[in-house]
Amino acid sequence: MTPHCAYPAGGVRGNGRAGTLGKMVTLCVAIWALLGVQACAGHADRTLAARSALDAGQPRAALELYNEELDVDSEKALPEDVGGDNALLLLDRSMILQQLQEYELSSRDLEVADKQIELLDFSRSTLDSIGEYVFSDDTGPYKAPPYEKLMINTMNMVNYLARSDLNGARIEARRLAVIQKYLRDNESPARAMMGPGSYLAGFTFEKSGRPDQALRYYDEALEFGDYQSLREAVVRLSRQSSYTSPRLKKLIEGGAVPSDEESNAKDDLGEVLAIVSYGRVPAKIAKRIPIGLALTYASGWLSPADASRANQLALQGLVSWVNYPELGRARGTYDNPSFALDGSWQVLEGALAVDREARVAYEQARGAIIASAITRMISRVVAGRVAQEAAGRDSPLGLLLNLGTQATLTATDTPDTRSWATLPARIAFSRVRLPPGKHQVVLSARGYKKRQTVNIEPGGFEVLALTVLE
Repeated sequence: MTPHCAYPAGGVRGNGRAGTLGKMVTLCVAIWALLGVQACAGHADRTLAARSALDAGQPRAALELYNEELDVDSEKALPEDVGGDNALLLLDRSMILQQLQEYELSSRDLEVADKQIELLDFSRSTLDSIGEYVFSDDTGPYKAPPYEKLMINTMNMVNYLARSDLNGARIEARRLAVIQKYLRDNESPARAMMGPGSYLAGFTFEKSGRPDQALRYYDEALEFGDYQSLREAVVRLSRQSSYTSPRLKKLIEGGAVPSDEESNAKDDLGEVLAIVSYGRVPAKIAKRIPIGLALTYASGWLSPADASRANQLALQGLVSWVNYPELGRARGTYDNPSFALDGSWQVLEGALAVDREARVAYEQARGAIIASAITRMISRVVAGRVAQEAAGRDSPLGLLLNLGTQATLTATDTPDTRSWATLPARIAFSRVRLPPGKHQVVLSARGYKKRQTVNIEPGGFEVLALTVLE
């Protein structure tokens, strides 16, 4: 399928003169068209085959395709250059590895990528820098929206907890706290996604025997979700810690509180935490929209001079469309995961709709993204005019230089379709206290079932994770 590409409106009209000029113009337009089609080959096209393999329920095939893109022989290897787009490819690969229960390799990919990926800033204070994206916003290092940086540490805690590595999980919890502080200080809409990370951090510190820190994280989780599964844990921890808050008190008062004697009788009980991650967030796709609509979206982000110039170019018929990255459709958002323990169905709490928050984050940045696309479009036309003026406005060479310059800049103007496309769309939690011994667990989502026998030690725990990216 041919991607949506933006081509300048109109064409070269003959004035009755045939011959060399006409042939040269025809050749130039043909070259421009070829460059324009090639220009659309961005990140989304590079990963399309792998994402299609995930859609078809073939994570191993998707993993091999990502290994090819990274130019490595297997998932055990890292590319020589872990920066640039490779950092994003490592993020994508990490979630496939998590689905395949290669938790250690998944952690490695997440941690390597985390060090390379910067945080995207589309605040009003960066308005003047939008003009720096002259040629293409599909070049340079990938900068992640805040919710993606937040989810790196959240999903890595899943990896560490799944292999009962509390030390690694605590390190990720502390890294998560840094991002959470940034989101609070900047009043980012991505704050709404802090709940699951705080829940897992609280669980990590609870099982590490640190009740104060556990309650602080649980308190933060309750700010963003009604996690009734935390109630019993909060009651137990409150007897060991002086930390309290209105949210924790409300949770405790929401039901009958066991006596100290009843609580002590349950001290030998173990616990199972189930984490089900499924579907995928919407990937970015290249799209074009009419210049008038683009100017409406970008109002408030373009400088008055750029807005005026874009309107003039549109009125002259020199531009009709603007290329920009749009969000596609999420996968698996209507699925209902399940969790059975010893044949009894358990309640799964819908911890987070990542796909919805990803769309909210995108809508927040849409104006700046389209403003950047308009700025580049203006640069293409102006560059072509400068080339034509230098060679003579009415000369055949000037006309060809104008067309050639715009064609070259159009060919390099690939909308930035980079995003963490394998991030699960939904995450659900469940936790159950149970007596020591062997227990049968079944987790299911998107048609996949994970059956496992767990052996719970007195006072011990087991974290079971199912990730399905179909």
